[in-house]
Amino acid sequence: MRRRVVITGIGCINPLGNDVETMWNALKEGQSGVRYTTIFDASNFPTKISAEIKNWDISQVGEDPVLWQRRGRHTRFAAGAARQAIDESGVLDGSLDPTRFGIYLGSGEGNQDFISFARMMTAALDGAPDGKGLDLAKFTREGLATLVAETELEQEPNMPAGHLAGLFNAQGPNLNCLTACAASCQAVGEATEMIRRGDADVMLSGGTHSMIHPFGVTGFNLLTALSTNNENPTKASRPFDRLRDGFVLGEGAGTVVLEEMERAKRRGARIYGEILGYGSTADAYRITDIHPEGRGAIACMRMALRDARLDPSAVDYVNAHGTSTTVNDRVETVACKEVFGERAMQTPVSSTKSMMGHLIAAAGVTELIVCLLAIRDNVLPPTINYENPDPLCDLDYVPNVARETRCDVTLKNSFGFGGQNITLVAGRFRG
Repeated sequence: MRRRVVITGIGCINPLGNDVETMWNALKEGQSGVRYTTIFDASNFPTKISAEIKNWDISQVGEDPVLWQRRGRHTRFAAGAARQAIDESGVLDGSLDPTRFGIYLGSGEGNQDFISFARMMTAALDGAPDGKGLDLAKFTREGLATLVAETELEQEPNMPAGHLAGLFNAQGPNLNCLTACAASCQAVGEATEMIRRGDADVMLSGGTHSMIHPFGVTGFNLLTALSTNNENPTKASRPFDRLRDGFVLGEGAGTVVLEEMERAKRRGARIYGEILGYGSTADAYRITDIHPEGRGAIACMRMALRDARLDPSAVDYVNAHGTSTTVNDRVETVACKEVFGERAMQTPVSSTKSMMGHLIAAAGVTELIVCLLAIRDNVLPPTINYENPDPLCDLDYVPNVARETRCDVTLKNSFGFGGQNITLVAGRFRG
């Protein structure tokens, strides 16, 4: 028999709040965290808006900002979310063997040292003969003179997991995956499997990311993936709406403490819910486009439901990937219809990206936390900005207003660039 895995701690930092309850209240009220970008000067970019984290620093979770100043923005977010989850779980009560405690994150790259790179390129261009080409010797000299080794190291995606291991003395498995928008849900799924098969008893899992920087915005603008509705920032993210024109970049971190069920029960831990099912597939189609018939998404949802040993009719709520792009929203709708069949029109689906933007690698776990809160409080968060029905997107998207209803089983989709598909099924804990 496989071991059961429950969630005993949750933590998050994102554009809607720097703790779980603040975020949840904002979601229930249909608030938007989208504003004009301030992290860098975006005035010359096609997209001038984003969903940034405000009024937070590492000192709020008891860490010395001086010690963390060279660590990546995403690493600081991860530490903040992880401290919330670990403290709430009470898992570090002295009974946990540190070699049975692991970390599995889905984290993106760290700070992009754009200013230093620009200085290096300026030096290389200034030294180029006849103003043509690059003087690579000057490029190198400028880099050696200005780059800081620790800052450059902190760009690596594995660094948050390493720092969290040191912070909490987690001596067990330590891993990071970066499968774009599917990363943190994949991390949770794989961490669940590690506990199920006995490789660990407790895993701290989730993700962290910030792509609100010149390289990130440039890349997504080139892909025409971002909304350019700069005149109405809070209306820009509008999943499933006929006038949607792309997603809004967000940033943040979310973590959950996954624990073997019997261990959690023995120590009297509060249990938010149980990870019932995990599905993972690839579209094997295109890098940026989901398969038009949703074959990967359909297979992924079905795999997760099989793993959960549940019929689709058991699902009370779907937290959609719901990016607010034309293709994703249409195809996810098609996939839901195929999986849920006759019940598709009665199965509530919402996208909380309408409010907090797209947290990229951190999106999935943050939205899983939303699912756990929906189970706890029997409240479904809305899809805001749903004002212009799209005949190709005709499910129950919980439009604009949160809904009170019984919620025992949730399904969370995360679909990443590159064709990665992850689905998690979480349910109310029944001991």
